[in-house]
Amino acid sequence: MRRTYIIIRNFLFSWLNKEFLVFLFFLLLSGIFWLLMTLNETYEKEYYVAVRLSNVPKNIVLTSNEYDTIKVTLRDKGLQHMGYMYADRLRPITFNFKAHARSGGRGVIQLADIQKAIYQQLPASTRITATKPEKVEFYYNYGQHKRVPVKWVGNVVPEARYFISRVICHPESVDVYAIQQQLDSIKVVYTEPLNYVDFTDTLKLNAAIVAVQGVKTIPARVTMKFCTDVLTEESIEEIPIRGVNLPEGKVLRTFPAKVDVRFVAGVSIVKQLTKDQFSVMVDYNEIKNQPAEKCKLHLTKVPQGVSRPQLSIKEVDYLIEEE
Repeated sequence: MRRTYIIIRNFLFSWLNKEFLVFLFFLLLSGIFWLLMTLNETYEKEYYVAVRLSNVPKNIVLTSNEYDTIKVTLRDKGLQHMGYMYADRLRPITFNFKAHARSGGRGVIQLADIQKAIYQQLPASTRITATKPEKVEFYYNYGQHKRVPVKWVGNVVPEARYFISRVICHPESVDVYAIQQQLDSIKVVYTEPLNYVDFTDTLKLNAAIVAVQGVKTIPARVTMKFCTDVLTEESIEEIPIRGVNLPEGKVLRTFPAKVDVRFVAGVSIVKQLTKDQFSVMVDYNEIKNQPAEKCKLHLTKVPQGVSRPQLSIKEVDYLIEEE
């Protein structure tokens, strides 16, 4: 072990490596001088500062965020910027609700008040060169609210062999808080755009309600569930043909008396279908003035979830008889 130590020591402090160590020393020294010169230069840099409200009365509901964020540009030497970036010198600034609230459910914190609050935590050498936005607005009411339904927006399309059999939104409605004039105009709220394609299993999403200025929704997010099912082409056979608008004493007889219906639906829906959920009619008013050998069939009732229904035949022979 001692021999290994001696070999490593001799290698490091040999004539050749002494020059290398001297080089590293001066390289490090020059790096320190460069850093000191850089930190002594004057720069402008943007920072984010949180803005908060305090002393909000209990009977007040803030319909905007309880806090906001502004972007402030500070000018100072690099050393000070190091403190802002890594020493957490820029703390949130707080304003008294009553001092800035106005009538009509709106409040404003002006630029001068914002900069004054920021300067209180800055050293004398730092200057504010820009603030965005130039004022902070907040909204409130006295608890007025109502419940409105939620509608989803976007493009949600499953894989070609599948279709969306059911859409579930939880909760279906949310409470909205705003001044009365806004409440009267709000009939529905919308989710953020949902864009999902080519999925096969049930799709479950957590969607935010689109924010409206001066309006607060509780909850602010809903759960959307898009249930999928496999598409299949099926048919229901021997659905009776019935006549409508027949005068008293007259009977319609068709040949054939029953017809099949072909359609596309989900596998789970097909299992629950019955003949009674379909209706095929012949309208007497269409044939009473223009008798013909055949009458036209109308598919007048189709259950929910069935698409592209088609009759196996569109016209049939018929007779009008007296009872």
